[in-house]
Amino acid sequence: MENTATGSNRGLLKAVVAFTPLAGSILFPLVVPILMLRVSISAGVIAAVVIGSLWFAVMLRTSEMPGHH
Repeated sequence: MENTATGSNRGLLKAVVAFTPLAGSILFPLVVPILMLRVSISAGVIAAVVIGSLWFAVMLRTSEMPGHH
């Protein structure tokens, strides 16, 4: 039998894995142009680098490879 805490952690991880691509694909094109218009172009570029790097790191961290546990 599976432990309840382990099952809830696995469910949370699956939700994060499913949400990560969606969050990045929505957040990136919204935040970067708004910062470029309202603050400055350099703020938008910095945001693009930071958001892109964090998104990439989270995608790598939460990736699921078939056949690997």
